[in-house]
Amino acid sequence: MTPAAPTPIHGPAFAADPQAVYERLRRHGAVAPVEVAPGVEALLVTDYQAALDLLRDTDTFSKDSRAWQQTVPPDSPLLPVLGYRPTALFSDGETHARYRAVITDALALFEPHRLQRQVAEAAHQLIGRFESAGHADLIAEYARQLPAFVLTTWFGVPEENQARLVGAITGLIESGARAAAAYADLVAVVTEMVAERREQPRHDLTTWFVTHPAGLDDQEVIRQITLTMIAGHEPTTNLIGNALLRLLTDARYAGSLFGGAMTAHQAIDEVLWHEPPLANLSAHYPRYDLTFHGREIKAGTLILVSYAAANSQAAPPLDGPELRSGESAHLAWAAGPHACPARDPALLIAITAIEQLTSRLSDLTLATPADQLLWRPGPFHRALVHLPAHFAPVTP
Repeated sequence: MTPAAPTPIHGPAFAADPQAVYERLRRHGAVAPVEVAPGVEALLVTDYQAALDLLRDTDTFSKDSRAWQQTVPPDSPLLPVLGYRPTALFSDGETHARYRAVITDALALFEPHRLQRQVAEAAHQLIGRFESAGHADLIAEYARQLPAFVLTTWFGVPEENQARLVGAITGLIESGARAAAAYADLVAVVTEMVAERREQPRHDLTTWFVTHPAGLDDQEVIRQITLTMIAGHEPTTNLIGNALLRLLTDARYAGSLFGGAMTAHQAIDEVLWHEPPLANLSAHYPRYDLTFHGREIKAGTLILVSYAAANSQAAPPLDGPELRSGESAHLAWAAGPHACPARDPALLIAITAIEQLTSRLSDLTLATPADQLLWRPGPFHRALVHLPAHFAPVTP
């Protein structure tokens, strides 16, 4: 029997309707063959229980991608996301624990009340830039700017490098032709910052990484910071954008912009179940040949987890008498030892961003029909290109 051809999950067709693709992939069982870039194949876990089994099994599966990346072209657009670097994302065991401790200790410095106040102030400034116009692109002018403000403020990114840093993060996650150059640009910005903090420490997160008791060398510091920036900016941007789209298009939220029962928190919870901002990731590699949920898999094969597909099997219904939030655990933050450590600050930023916008501009409406909005292509994220909106102009 001829093996099934891998299904592409990287082009505009997939971006337009990923759930239809996931439904077709389920015909292969819990694990399906996919193409994540032209000519690069992988396996995608679409089953909820299989995803949990993979994410929790550190004995069978490794996060180290070095052997796999020898099988793809050195200029593959996937390498800026999946290529090995000395970070918590690509490490196992004690090395992973050491790297992760530095990141979690840094995130613990995000004092919630202070962070919320900073996000609210930044939101106020951003809204002030477009409120008198009566229209805005809520992705480019708002959702992308707020996480950038948090990261550049807390890490002490020089003002002249802030736009460059955000552009680099956005470019690499799409895994397109400019991904490698985008990642190199991000590394260059952070390398310069780390060198400066070695000479002149400051009261910021960059200095915290440099001086952490774990004693990371410069390359380890640079890679932990770039990982934290990537994981902190892009998913949070997409979470804000996807939740705003839901608020503006779902009839159950009609009136919530005017203080109705459905809240920003509930919209975000639904997005994490049904449109998670990171749709497919958690790259793992079997340490040996095995059979996993009925599929024979060779050692070293790239296996990704589809949070979006797995969530759709366990999600609470949207058409019940009321929204049932958090009845079981979605996988938008992954699970197991590599679960996202930035869950709490990301949620706080997203909720504050939406509450500030909808309280200031309570008559927001989409300027483009929802079915005509474009989604950014790429195998990893669920992200709008633009989110144009109208509202009554506000006199400053």
